[in-house]
Amino acid sequence: MKTVIQRVTSASVTVNQTCISSISKGYLILLGIQNGDTDADIKTLANKIAKLRIFADENDKMNLSIQDIRGEILLVSQFTLCALTRHGNRPAFTEAMPPDTADAMYRDFGKHLESLGIPVKYGQFGAMMDVALVNDGPVTILLESKNGVLTC
Repeated sequence: MKTVIQRVTSASVTVNQTCISSISKGYLILLGIQNGDTDADIKTLANKIAKLRIFADENDKMNLSIQDIRGEILLVSQFTLCALTRHGNRPAFTEAMPPDTADAMYRDFGKHLESLGIPVKYGQFGAMMDVALVNDGPVTILLESKNGVLTC
C-alpha cells in the first residue's frame, strides 16, 4: 500500500464540473492499493499518518500531528501509484488491486482514520477527478507498507 501525503491549507475534488469534497487545513492523501495489501497495511499506515508530526508548532517547528491541529483528510484513491515503469515507456498497472476489492479497502482505510478521530472526506473511487490543492510548505511525505511493515 502506497500513500502520498500532502500537507494542505485546502484541497478539493471535482467530478463532472461538480465539487464533491473539500477540506481546509489537513492532508490530501493519495492512496495506491496493491495486490496482496491487507488490513495490517491499513492499520499500519493509518496509525502512522495520525501521529505524523508535520504541522508547525508555535516555534515554527514540525512538531504537531493532524490530531493536534484538528485537521481534516481528503482521501483520494489513485491506482497509478502502483504503476510499474522499469521496462518500456508505458506504465503497467498489474500490481494494482482489482477495483472491487480496492474500493472496499479504500473505504476501510478511511474508516480507520475516522476511528482515530480524524474527519475524512473522499474522492469518487474509479472516477476521472480533478484534484485541487494548496500544498502548505510544500510538504509532501511518502509512506508505504507491505505486510503491515513500513517500507518507506
